[in-house]
Amino acid sequence: MDGNTFYFWFEPRFMEWLQRTLGEFGGILAKIFTIFGEEVILIAVLGFIYWCWDKEFGKIIGVNIVTALCFSTLLKNVFLRRRPYMDHESIKCLKPISSDADQTDIAAQGYSFPSTHSTNSACVYTSLPFSFKHKIFKILAVALPLVVGFSRMMLGMHYPTDVLTGWVLGGLTGIGLTIVQKKIRRHWILYLVIFLITASGVFYCRTEDYFTSLGVMAGLFAAIPFEKAVVDFKNTRNPLFCIMRIAGGFAVYLTLNLLLKLPFSDEFLHSGSMLSYLVRTIRYAVITFLAIGVYPLLFGPIENKLRALWQGRTSGARS
Repeated sequence: MDGNTFYFWFEPRFMEWLQRTLGEFGGILAKIFTIFGEEVILIAVLGFIYWCWDKEFGKIIGVNIVTALCFSTLLKNVFLRRRPYMDHESIKCLKPISSDADQTDIAAQGYSFPSTHSTNSACVYTSLPFSFKHKIFKILAVALPLVVGFSRMMLGMHYPTDVLTGWVLGGLTGIGLTIVQKKIRRHWILYLVIFLITASGVFYCRTEDYFTSLGVMAGLFAAIPFEKAVVDFKNTRNPLFCIMRIAGGFAVYLTLNLLLKLPFSDEFLHSGSMLSYLVRTIRYAVITFLAIGVYPLLFGPIENKLRALWQGRTSGARS
């Protein structure tokens, strides 16, 4: 997996200037700002909206982000663009994707075009003002994708055109799909079309991130109708319950991810064979389905017991 090298003349020069001008302090800031485009923060935002604040809007954002993520990986496998620091010694890699692997290992560090961080941040944050009407969310919809994109250039991980393409892809997906989902009734048709387009990557994609995102998409598209028909949980504004739901969601994800890896060796899981990719897709589909569709079954029983326990203690204290 050698990848392709292509760029406009101004791109490496701009990145060199950025790293030289902002220096060590700029690198520290970039490492902080880039977090707003990473999985943990975005999953926390999505989890809060879906599990706590507004379930239906959470589903919309979920569809937006898996679509943007899958389309981003499809493009990565078409262009196979090497990361800037791999071809320009003057550009430093300040935060590699995998700190355990060699920085020039494309299989571990991934391809450059487009920027997934920029895509994800633009997709999620531009979606927020559709549900959260306060002006601050309109500001965040612009500011957060901007700082995430510039952080990716500052860290030496992406060319400017990687970031620009990510912004466009994420923004169009976040705004466009939100509008479409709000207007149509038969969402399953939209899900089917998106999945079939995404599944075409099976014929040419050979990166783990594609098969991961495909599994997440499959699990989400199955979980949404299941939750509606079987679970139908209620949102909560109770701070304690919100924290419990989000923390529990992360625990479910981490536990399932660990358990579903146990039957397989690390060598097989990262072998790059089609069978290992299939296992990865199924694994993430199961994790997503259980976390989004089945896990909310626990909300009612647990929270009702906590309410009863609290009321009992309150009554006892009064008497």
